[in-house]
Amino acid sequence: MGITRAGDWVLPEASLQVLAGGALDLPDDRFAAEGIKLDLFGGLGKHAQTSVAGAYGLRAPTLACDVVFPVLHGPYGEDGTIQGLLEVAGVPYVGSGVLGSAVGMDKQMMKTAFAAAGLPGPKHVVLRRGGWEAHREAALATAALLGFPTFTKPANLGSSVGISRCTDTESLASGIDLAFTFDRKVIVEEGITGREIECAVLGNDDPKASVCGEIVPGREFYDYEAKYLEPSSKTLVPADLPEEVGATIREYAVTAFRAVGAAGLSRVDFFVADDGRVLINEINTMPGFTEISMFPKLWEASGLGYSELIDRLIELAQERAAT
Repeated sequence: MGITRAGDWVLPEASLQVLAGGALDLPDDRFAAEGIKLDLFGGLGKHAQTSVAGAYGLRAPTLACDVVFPVLHGPYGEDGTIQGLLEVAGVPYVGSGVLGSAVGMDKQMMKTAFAAAGLPGPKHVVLRRGGWEAHREAALATAALLGFPTFTKPANLGSSVGISRCTDTESLASGIDLAFTFDRKVIVEEGITGREIECAVLGNDDPKASVCGEIVPGREFYDYEAKYLEPSSKTLVPADLPEEVGATIREYAVTAFRAVGAAGLSRVDFFVADDGRVLINEINTMPGFTEISMFPKLWEASGLGYSELIDRLIELAQERAAT
């Protein structure tokens, strides 16, 4: 099933037609009859059925539902919100639970969990909108102590939306202002000169790490355009790394997975600085999952094909729901 930008849920046939047209919104009324509402408490849960009521009073079909795979990014998708809804409904689902999803989404809490687990990361400061508005110059001076270049990020967002690379105090102030249009909390983080390396983690209580992959952005940094629109951006799987560096990254990836309370799957992103330091950047508890996304590519290079990977994730979801 698909969810449009307007928040409408549509059945698979309509979802595929919309996607085939290159639009995420419903283009006109021709799909109105496919609008649905989920009766989570009457149809899901122990009965393993999704009761689907026509949004316009149409006859409601019933869809069998064993496991939900919430392939959703950003707020309401990977922040624990829909995970909580599925928990209340008693529906097995792929990926981290409410806590792991929420901690992995909030960059401040994520960094706090990493630090408590002894994982090294870039220096950073946290700003809140009220403090920024009341003490702008003092907050700017504190953030500038990180040096330049510096990155400004909304604390709760994905796909590099709202992130700026700042090279002086003027661009730093602009970057903070932009980030605050997306969130009430902003992370200002020191820039790291080096390579961007990613590692995939799979499992529940006994998570395993994949081989490492490298991101080579086609722009100044790996922003939204570089991820989704820039054809010159590329990935290298496996990454050409010294054996000991790769081993450290895989160890850190599993530690990060456990630190935030993740489950099922995650992709953990790192910097390998020019001075040789391995620094953790962030964890993504619901990474991209197309056949060309980094997560499945990393597992394919580790010996687990795309179809087998999906089977394993469904097994992990059922295993977690049974405990």
